[in-house]
Order: sequence, then C-alpha cells, then structure tokens
Amino acid sequence: MEQERLRQFDWTLILITLAIIAMGVLNLYSATFREAISSGGMTYYKSQMIWFGLGAVLAAIVLAFHYKLLSRYGYLIYFGNLLLLVLVLVAGKASLGGRRWIGFGGFRMQPSEFMKLAAVIAMAKYFENDRTTGGYRLRDIWLPATMILVPAALIMMQPDLGTAMILILTFASLMLFIRIDRKSLLILAATCVIAMPIAYKYGLKDYQRQRLVTFVNPMSDPKGSGYNSIQSMIAIGGGKFLGKGFKKGTQSQLNFLPEHHTDFVFAVFSEEHGFLGALVLLALFALLFLTGLNIAYVSHDKFGTLLALGILTIFFWHVVINIGMVCGILPIVGVPLPFMSYGGSSLITSLLGIAILTNISNKRFMF
Repeated sequence: MEQERLRQFDWTLILITLAIIAMGVLNLYSATFREAISSGGMTYYKSQMIWFGLGAVLAAIVLAFHYKLLSRYGYLIYFGNLLLLVLVLVAGKASLGGRRWIGFGGFRMQPSEFMKLAAVIAMAKYFENDRTTGGYRLRDIWLPATMILVPAALIMMQPDLGTAMILILTFASLMLFIRIDRKSLLILAATCVIAMPIAYKYGLKDYQRQRLVTFVNPMSDPKGSGYNSIQSMIAIGGGKFLGKGFKKGTQSQLNFLPEHHTDFVFAVFSEEHGFLGALVLLALFALLFLTGLNIAYVSHDKFGTLLALGILTIFFWHVVINIGMVCGILPIVGVPLPFMSYGGSSLITSLLGIAILTNISNKRFMF
C-alpha cells in the first residue's frame, strides 16, 4: 500500500520548485555576500534557507490532508486573513514607506501575501457549487468581485500596488476560465477603460504616478524615479549571452542596482548567467505552468480545477510582472519573483501553493 502511494505521488512540481529555489538561494548569496561580510550579520541566503525550512514543514502538513478540507474552511480562511489585513493598518509595522507587516517578537509576517491564496480558495469554494448555465452575468459575479476588491482596497491602503494588482488580475483570469457572458464582458472592459484615468488621478500616490511616467521614458528622471529601471536594464544587457560569472556582476556587487535581493533578483541573475541562464530559469517557470495546467485539467472536481487554476495564475502574474518591470517593459510596482526574491512570507505562500497543487494531483487517483 505504501509503495503504491509513493509510486502515485507526483514529484514533478516539487522537483521543479527545488531547482528554482536552489538557483534563488545561490543568486541571493552572490548578490549579498559582500554586504554580509561588511555588516557581520545574518546573510540573506541563510535567512531564506530558514524560511524555506519552515515553509517545507507547513507544505508537508498541507500534503498530509485532502485538499477538500480547504473547501470546508474556505470562508473561514478568507475572513481570518481579511482581519489580519485590517490589523496591519491598525497596528502593523512600518518599513520602506509602507505599513505591510505584523510583528510577533522578532518574527514578521506579511498578511497580503497569504491573502492571495485565501482569496483563491474562497473563490473556488464560491463557484464550486454554482449551477449557472451559460455564461456568467454581472449579477452572478458581484459577490466574488467584492471578495477581491475589499482586500485589494485594504492592501492599496498599506500601500502595496503590486499585490493588489495580483489579486485583481487573478480574479480576472479566473473569470475568463469560468466563462463570462459576452455582453457582461464588454461592459466590464468598458468600465475598466473609463476607470483607468480616474484611478490614475485619484487612486495613485504621487510616487506611483511618477513610476508610470518614468516607465514610458526612464531618462526623464535618470537619477530619481527612473534610476532603478535604467540600472536593471544595464545589468541585464551586461550579461550578454553567457553572463559575467558567479559573484562577478558589477551592477549588484558595486551596489548600483537597488533592491537586488528582492524585486530585482532577475537582473542580478541575468547579469551573472547571461541570456542562456535566464532562458533556463524561464524554461523552469514554463514547465511549472504547464504542469499546473495539466493538474487543473485532470482534476476530478470543480473545486480542485478552480483552485489549481487560481494558484497557477498567481504564479503566472508574479513572473510576468516581475520580469516585465525588470526588463523595462512594465512599470515598477514591487512584485517579487517566486522562489527567487528574498522574503519569508512570499516564499512560504509560494511553497503552500505548490503543496496544494501537488495535493490536487495526488488525489486524482481517489474517487
């Protein structure tokens, strides 16, 4: 019996994830080892390995139970995370101009990261038993839309535009999967077009609007808001085909590239390993997406399919937005690259997402 379970266990996503995490830890070591030597403190890569250990334990717990338990407690998980977002605004710890973390002694967590998973679980539960025939109309999706817009608004107040965007894009992606009525889709599209200039003028802070301006023309403010984008593109271009070599990237080692351990880790990786190394990393992410799509396809129930698609779209938009902003083809909004960027909450959330996907894949043999 145990041998049969081991034979049926799907290791594909886990092996892909471990490969990306190994590359991420080595990249963090290369990007920050000089800082660690000068400061004498805990290095980022060691801290990331500790977070990985904690995330692996939580992922193993998730794998031990049937993913249908998430359906049973879906709304409880959602509202629990919603309360944490409110708590962040009331008593959260401020850092880098934002209030995004809750502290417990020396431990800090970012509830907005966990909210992405919680929202997907709640949406999958909502649509699991829905029996709407044909395409969904606006009156059919107002409640799940509210379930996304409320946490997105709370996250925007932190402020954290990147995570709020991920929530909204994940919801929009799921709506396309479940099929919206064509007339309703046109109304939504028109509403978004009308709302965009209003959101730009009244919904964004001055520095966020400036990021959009410098996205169009980074050289308009090369020493200010355009600096990050310019240095990132210099780093990526400097890597050429084979890269400058491990620990030999000039932009990161000489501290020209800001946030090289979080938002701009892909620039560090590309400078040191070149186009070829970046291609290998992108191929691993593509393999992760294709494997996740297959898991959603072979799932025997609607909840499992929607849950897998929701988690997959979270990963997809993180990769697209992070690499897009680092390469200068999207505005800089502060979105981490899964398994590569430094951050405990982000890494643990990503590992839990992989554990849920693997759980769905393993349970396809059960009826």
